[in-house]
Amino acid sequence: MSFQYRRARRPFDEEPENHERWLISYSDFITLLFAFFVVMYAISSVNIGKYRIFSDALGDALGGQGANVKPNTEVLNQPIPNPNLKKRQEMMRQERASLTKLAQDLQSTMAPLVKEGKVRVTQNSRGVSVEINASVLFDPADVNLTSESREALTAVAALLVNDRHAIQVEGHTDDQPVRNIYASNWELSSMRAATVVRLFIESGVAPERLTAVGHASNHPVAPNADPVGRARNRRVAVTILSSVPDPETEIPTDPAAQQAPAPQ
Repeated sequence: MSFQYRRARRPFDEEPENHERWLISYSDFITLLFAFFVVMYAISSVNIGKYRIFSDALGDALGGQGANVKPNTEVLNQPIPNPNLKKRQEMMRQERASLTKLAQDLQSTMAPLVKEGKVRVTQNSRGVSVEINASVLFDPADVNLTSESREALTAVAALLVNDRHAIQVEGHTDDQPVRNIYASNWELSSMRAATVVRLFIESGVAPERLTAVGHASNHPVAPNADPVGRARNRRVAVTILSSVPDPETEIPTDPAAQQAPAPQ
């Protein structure tokens, strides 16, 4: 009696359970989340051209649906409000209006001299400037105000007493050497500016608002080659300085102010 031994079949070894399969789903989720944020960033961009390119490319990849979504160009092109800029613009508008009113009052006060071409009132980026021919204020090579000029300057000071702006008084001369007690035109122009400042202080204008500057012959408004040009260069400018400077160009208060003061 023979026995046949058969080898028992071993069942196939089962594959061990993979406990890290969730990483595949997690990585897919992270990839989709990254793509989502990329899309959100692209939508938030204000560059319309780049938005459309990205939208078309994304639409093609997703079956042509993305290209149908169009950005709101009116919202994207709308400038971001700047409260500080708006506030400054309003301050500039109010400052310009205030200085324009002051220029008109000065123009009215100095009307007779403006009509004669001896005074010029202008409004520019610095503020309001009253340019007075030196012949109206001083005798030749002198720093003492004439009685006529004291009356006119006192009227100007009356308009400035209750004003808040800083005031700069500038003296100018021609290029001729001085023939008096002053060493040069620097001293002469500075003393003339200081004389006007002193009258303003005596008339009630606060001293801390005032500055006297002498320019000698360094800022001519006409050539010094003849008596006419030299007479135009001898002048005193009273400038009411703007507290909020703006870049606008010079604006004469009236057509007559465009003409330079006639020599006297």
